Amino acid sequence: MTNGDQNSGKDPHNERQMWWWLGYFLFGIHIVAFVMIYAVTHAPK
Repeated sequence: MTNGDQNSGKDPHNERQMWWWLGYFLFGIHIVAFVMIYAVTHAPK
């Protein structure tokens, strides 16, 4: 496991991990948005 092996080309596993992170990030933002909208629309008058 040398430093040359790490930097050779693009790592598909690392890229896939980034896409998973991006997907969960966007999913979480939508969940928070829906909760905020629900809280505002169902707030007691």
